[in-house]
Amino acid sequence: MRPSGLSDSMYRIGADFMDWFPLYNSLRVAAIATFITFFVGIFAAEYVARTPRLVKGLLDCILTLPLVLPPTVVGFFLLKTIGPFGPVGSRVLAWFGFQMTMTWYSAIFATTIVSFPLMYRTVRGAFESFDKTLLYSGQTLGLSDSFLFWRVKMPNCKQGILAGTVLAFARALGEYGATTMVTGYIPGRTATISTTVYQLWREGNDLLAYKWVGINLIISAIVLIAVNMLENKYRQPVSSARDDLEAED
Repeated sequence: MRPSGLSDSMYRIGADFMDWFPLYNSLRVAAIATFITFFVGIFAAEYVARTPRLVKGLLDCILTLPLVLPPTVVGFFLLKTIGPFGPVGSRVLAWFGFQMTMTWYSAIFATTIVSFPLMYRTVRGAFESFDKTLLYSGQTLGLSDSFLFWRVKMPNCKQGILAGTVLAFARALGEYGATTMVTGYIPGRTATISTTVYQLWREGNDLLAYKWVGINLIISAIVLIAVNMLENKYRQPVSSARDDLEAED
């Protein structure tokens, strides 16, 4: 609806005005969330892959639960945890004087939790399909476990890791439900592309909503094209890893 007191021309200018903050905020939130899920996901995948089958099944169920839960349910639990009256949020507010919800960085908590299962499951699948004879060969050569992990296992699983990173970034970039629960929609402060599209749709501004949808599609396409190019550039056969191990002998 047009606010009272605005002329037709002034209203059209305001309706077509492109505020770029949602793009900036979405990219920084998705980048930070992806950075966190990258390391936490790899660590969790490596740890779970080494556990016994019974423990693995239990941990896998817990870690992938946000993948099947509705995002609003994840946001509800987050709100009850880091909200001003939650066990974590109330203590942070009392000790440090700032709240963990309805701010731009509160979206990081939501997007990290929602995108983490994609990173974890993809990397865990890559680790479990890894040829463990390469590790055994490296151990016979006296190579340390850390060397084998970073120089042998990670390079050979890089396609799965890269795929998980892209999926996590794309999921974080398009997250709406949990983000809305903990950040709301405050123009210039917490607005993201997803929340902006919804708000514009509510206001009936389909033209501007289509522009943001197009921007989101372009970003997604660029990310996927970049991943395909990286996969083609850095793809190495498993035999190259064996050559590296023999060279260390």
